[in-house]
Amino acid sequence: MTTDTTSESSASTPLLDLQTLVVAVRRRRRLWCSLALLGLLIGAAVAVLRPPPPTAVTKVLVVHAEDQANDTGTLIRTDVELLGTTRIADKALQSLKSREKPEDFMRDYRGTGLTNNLLQIVVTGDSDAEAVARAKALAEAFVADHVKRMEETAKAEAKALFDQRDRMRDELTKVNEEIGDRSPESDPQDAASIESLFARRAALNSRIADFDQRAAEARTGTPKVLAGTQIVDAPRAVQHSLPKAAVTNTAIGLVLGLVLGLALAAVGAVVADRPVLRRQIAANLGASVIAELPRRSGRLWQRRRTRAARERLTTTLARTVRGSAEPLSLLELGCARSTSVIALNLAGALAAEGPVVIIDGLPGPQLAKRRQKPGGPAVVSGERAAEVSPQERRIGVGSVAPGTAWTDLQYLGTQTVLVVRAGHGSAAWLHTVARQLADQRIPVIGVVLIDPDPRDRTDGTLWDGQHTALRGQTERLARQNGTDRRRTERLPVWAAKGPDNDQEAR
Repeated sequence: MTTDTTSESSASTPLLDLQTLVVAVRRRRRLWCSLALLGLLIGAAVAVLRPPPPTAVTKVLVVHAEDQANDTGTLIRTDVELLGTTRIADKALQSLKSREKPEDFMRDYRGTGLTNNLLQIVVTGDSDAEAVARAKALAEAFVADHVKRMEETAKAEAKALFDQRDRMRDELTKVNEEIGDRSPESDPQDAASIESLFARRAALNSRIADFDQRAAEARTGTPKVLAGTQIVDAPRAVQHSLPKAAVTNTAIGLVLGLVLGLALAAVGAVVADRPVLRRQIAANLGASVIAELPRRSGRLWQRRRTRAARERLTTTLARTVRGSAEPLSLLELGCARSTSVIALNLAGALAAEGPVVIIDGLPGPQLAKRRQKPGGPAVVSGERAAEVSPQERRIGVGSVAPGTAWTDLQYLGTQTVLVVRAGHGSAAWLHTVARQLADQRIPVIGVVLIDPDPRDRTDGTLWDGQHTALRGQTERLARQNGTDRRRTERLPVWAAKGPDNDQEAR
């Protein structure tokens, strides 16, 4: 039965609860808001402290002999890569009469192919005038290099065609020599070979004419390429606006910081596995949430609501103490200060009916260094708990944080109310707290949730846990008086069912 129960619990629990993730990320808004603000400030600081260097831009129309309508930009990308070579940079530096190394100069400019035939060159310098001069020298060096390469390509192609033509002419001369004065009519016995020679001569004449035409076309195409490649947009300095740059950088920094903060908050929430919804906290502790209080006083219009919630909690706890002979303890997890305030309010409400002593088991100075008011409750340390008179009401205040001495909790009270800060303890630690208190036979009669999520609409009540809940005290009193009303009860979700429990439930 234990295996079946565990399997059912695992199947009903989603691998990633989006509601819990959203709530956890929203609760860590300080983190991602801080990172977003930090990104905004860094962006603004970069815009002010590191303005862009003086920049010049120019555009060059590049014509290729191999231009095709369906070209995907391969030729212009080749031109961009050629622009970033030391040969182009060295020629530009020579025209500028600069001793700068070509490798260093290459870091100060870049080329971008806007279209298949339009190249944009962006150059930086120490001043606007220097940037413009650099851009002009670089564009002229690129145009000159491109023209030279096209000329050399055309010359090489024409030379190859003329060489082929000359070979064909040499072969034609040999064929003519073989033919001589012969004709098929004059030499009928050798008419077939003479006709083949005539055919060969006609083919050679055709090929020679073709090579002449192709060489002429190669030469004719070069002037178009040379005249078409030119600077179409003269180099000019780019004007930078500091307000515009600041706005752009701050927007980018804000977005990047916000995205980084949200990602860190989401990852941290998944890894930490800290329950924040009242439904999860109640299920992990095996006790219902009886009250919710903010961690701080809050805004002015929220203080009245907070004060009313504290008064209702004090009244409920006071009624519990009056109706039970067992001492009550308040055990905190991540909210020692709030627990001390609750204990002092409870002691103040019970002070009119008799002496009240608060047993301080907290690790911090929340109660130990508090000045005792005249007529107020006395505060003693946990070591002096045995000295408290049985006629005095005892209210124990302790902690269930890591490092707690679990066996000492029973001296603070035999029943307890857990005061838990939402999102402070992991699910594993909440299970540990519930198991340790069960081992010490200290029933948890309720959970006071500190700093709850204001948009949490989940139910923090365990409807099958009335054996320890505050709302089950009336039923327990009725059973003691002989008017038993049976209800179905089961163990908290952290405990596996055993055969005896299954038999009782059936």
